[in-house]
Amino acid sequence: MALDPEDIKQEEIIPLASMKDGEAEPRDSLPPPVSAASKPKPKITTAVIIPIWMAFSVSVILYNNHLYKQLDFEFPVFLVTWHLTFAAIGTRVLQRTTNLLDGTKDINMNKDTFLKSILPIAMLFSGSLILSNTAYLHLSVSYIQMLKAFNAVAVLLISWASRIAEPNRRLLGIVLMISFGVALTSHGEADFNLLGFIIQACAVGFEASRLVMIEILLHGMKMDPLVSLHYFAPVCAFFNLLILPFTEGLAPFYQLQRIGPLILFSNAFVAFFLNIAAVFLVGVGSGLILTLAGVFKDILLITASVALFSAKVSPLQVFGYSIALAGLVLYKTLRQQEVDLSLHVRWYRIRLEDKDLDQP
Repeated sequence: MALDPEDIKQEEIIPLASMKDGEAEPRDSLPPPVSAASKPKPKITTAVIIPIWMAFSVSVILYNNHLYKQLDFEFPVFLVTWHLTFAAIGTRVLQRTTNLLDGTKDINMNKDTFLKSILPIAMLFSGSLILSNTAYLHLSVSYIQMLKAFNAVAVLLISWASRIAEPNRRLLGIVLMISFGVALTSHGEADFNLLGFIIQACAVGFEASRLVMIEILLHGMKMDPLVSLHYFAPVCAFFNLLILPFTEGLAPFYQLQRIGPLILFSNAFVAFFLNIAAVFLVGVGSGLILTLAGVFKDILLITASVALFSAKVSPLQVFGYSIALAGLVLYKTLRQQEVDLSLHVRWYRIRLEDKDLDQP
């Protein structure tokens, strides 16, 4: 499916402000609802999986953009629905033939969990995928990647508004830093399109809401990217099928013969294998490594869009995006530090409780 590759890192959402300024010890923070599955995966080194993940991540976006712009297949709702359907089938095949989805055995998916958690998150997921893919019809790949730096800010703002996190000076400074950088990139965009900007802004809002809802509704569940896809893909595909007649109708089906099955299936394969690579990436990479890999991937993607699609990137955009990326790295680093501190405090408390139990 045409997932935003940044989901790989952002799915591991954690409490966004679990430590106030000046506190020596963080408050108890919730464990990440989406994390690497407890079942062991085949050993792959970080040096091997990062280039593989980056290759698939860049290829998904460039391939989709090629379909939309060069092949004139301007049907993002259909393409997303096709990716979701392929992913729903693919995860079930892998579940029966490999151990990659053994994490599903640890999840008690009952009717109540499905209706109260999976369903609302899937609706947000579906909206995020459709809107983010539609934005490529109006904006360049490079500019969209720059705008995606605002995702972290949107997550923080929604978390503060919903009172699941408290703002502090450090996070507020990071919000202003990223916002200023994104504003500069928008000001320097030569081919600015207001409709495309609004669509991408809505996509960011849907995606940020989805991530916050994951933290609230899927607290404690262990889902790696592939297990998450196993549950959400069929539900999102169903929602998209309901939307398809009112957005694109039968038009994409008339174009399938022109596109051909090779392009259609290869495009879905690349998107699906990105999620498989994500499972191994999350399993071997530390928080800092994942952050740096994501930053380098974004830079590589922007460079590729300039080289392949002649996208225009102004010096002001380079300067603004550098500021936004610096803020993003600070945000990810701070978030990881809070998690590490929280885990250390929990381990210490558990050790104390064990000692108390050992005493007569």
